[in-house]
Amino acid sequence: MLQEGTIQKAAAQFGYGEPVISTLTEGLIHQTFRVGFTGSNASAPIVLQRINLATFKQPENIIGNYRLIHQWIDQHHDVRIAPLIPTHSGKWFWTDGEGNFWRAIMFVSNAYTKSSPDSPAEAGKTAHCFAAFTRALAGIDANQLAVIIPGFHDLALRYEQFEQAISKATIQRLLKSTHVIAELRQRKNLVDLYQSFCSQPEFVTRLMHHDCKMSNVLLDITTQEVVCPVDLDTVMPGLFFSDLGDMIRSMAGTTDENSTRWEDIAIRKDYYEAIVNGYLAGIDNSLTNAEKKHIHYSGILMLFMQCLRFTTDFLNNDIYYQTSYPEQNLNRALNQLIMLEKLEEFVSEEYSYEL
Repeated sequence: MLQEGTIQKAAAQFGYGEPVISTLTEGLIHQTFRVGFTGSNASAPIVLQRINLATFKQPENIIGNYRLIHQWIDQHHDVRIAPLIPTHSGKWFWTDGEGNFWRAIMFVSNAYTKSSPDSPAEAGKTAHCFAAFTRALAGIDANQLAVIIPGFHDLALRYEQFEQAISKATIQRLLKSTHVIAELRQRKNLVDLYQSFCSQPEFVTRLMHHDCKMSNVLLDITTQEVVCPVDLDTVMPGLFFSDLGDMIRSMAGTTDENSTRWEDIAIRKDYYEAIVNGYLAGIDNSLTNAEKKHIHYSGILMLFMQCLRFTTDFLNNDIYYQTSYPEQNLNRALNQLIMLEKLEEFVSEEYSYEL
């Protein structure tokens, strides 16, 4: 746990005046604070973050990517993202005496976040925001950006990790996971489908956000309109399904991934359609014909991938995702499996997909 003095010392590197610190989010990765400043020479408020070095082992790459993205958007588009704040010495980050890595971003006033949409319209506006962000980055040479987490949405890699976890797991965890393991293995054809996408030029590599959920957009307090996307640390080259699929996974269902009310899990048609239509409008219909033809695989691929990841972590003795009780990752996996089954049924009936 960080001492308040350490946070104050970090804040003092990026602003002037007496820092007034409050915890801004309850994120599982970084520690994030809102810092206001008081006094005659007080700076404007900032968002101060201590980067999680266990997840992001080369944090300088995050800073480099953010600067490239902000510079491009600032020069070419009306899409907005908050700028980085430099230290007094002109650097874009600060490392304290204990090796903690700090960065600061301008605090966007009159804005807030929420964890989930209250209406299909909110879900659609969120999808439009992330799609417009990808469209705005279309002119950037993706080779200029560092790959922050290699293989992050590589379904073939995630399946390989799943099988490796099975081979090393304890018999107790294997027995508890039997049903989920069997269902995932029955869907290995989705890995083949993913690999076929990767091999076809009609499936375009774009700069994707890779963490698309409602809590990663800012909303205007007065108008309730979307202001801008946030949490850009995982912006990397990827395929069409990553962002759209993650929004379907996180917003189209009736429960979140931690729910154990299995009977309540369902797909909300109005939310699903709002997400897909909002995304298509935001990306300005720049998807290829092949991508449009397979667009309803987006949620299926991401639910399958997330179920693989939760199951893998459970079999690996819960080394990645934070848990609050012993079988939470297995329950998360079952939650995602049930939602996957519901989505498979939904797209088969609504869009005549043959899965």
